[in-house]
Amino acid sequence: MFNTLLIALGLMLVLEGLLPFLAPHIWRDTFLRITQLANGQLRFMGLASMLVGLLVIILAK
Repeated sequence: MFNTLLIALGLMLVLEGLLPFLAPHIWRDTFLRITQLANGQLRFMGLASMLVGLLVIILAK
């Protein structure tokens, strides 16, 4: 179980690092736009991300 969590964490970090590595200007512009969103919009994006993640986990089992 712990090994699977470490693999998942490593994969997440690899995926998170792809855009800044391949296209730093796009990543920077996107990050600046995100900082200008209202708190409610950020919460909705976080909730949507969590729900999609849960759906992927459920479908993968």
